[in-house]
Amino acid sequence: MYDVLEHFRQTNALLDGHFLLSSGLHSPNYLQCALALQKPSDAEHFGRAIADKFRDLDIDTVASPAIGGLVIGYAVAQALGKRFIWTERQEGVMTLRRGFTLAPGEKSLVVEDVITTGGSTRECIAALEKNGGDVVAAASIIDRSNGVADVGVPRVALVKMDVPTYDPESCPLCAGGDVAYKPGSRGGK
Repeated sequence: MYDVLEHFRQTNALLDGHFLLSSGLHSPNYLQCALALQKPSDAEHFGRAIADKFRDLDIDTVASPAIGGLVIGYAVAQALGKRFIWTERQEGVMTLRRGFTLAPGEKSLVVEDVITTGGSTRECIAALEKNGGDVVAAASIIDRSNGVADVGVPRVALVKMDVPTYDPESCPLCAGGDVAYKPGSRGGK
């Protein structure tokens, strides 16, 4: 397996600066997984690597929160030969969408691109469980929390990183006069 972080660097998906994360926290690093996954062969590679960690589990469905988890979730489902569904926010609430349903007790794996606090993963899990699913595990390409984020189920990541995050009120980058930039899918500056 090739070096995940080196791939992120080569595709300009690992950025340095001052960033506002989807969680509301600030960080000197940002991971733009869309850039790392823009070639289907790369998404397939990462999908197989995650799927290999779950081949012994009896998983029926792979699910991801939109939008960040869609590409990698689909790649994992393809590698496992399972169906793929997703959740998305509707009026601010993570919801099972697009007519998807779950059978009572259907065993699901939640897959994200990057986990920082685990918030989107927990919201996805809650939406699946509300609809009768049984979430047995979670996974991501990158774990920015270095294993600290708790999503309520066992989880794995291809890479664990210890990336600092700061509340905006105590951010040393803000204190130094830098303005946070939000390059992700939920907004701009």
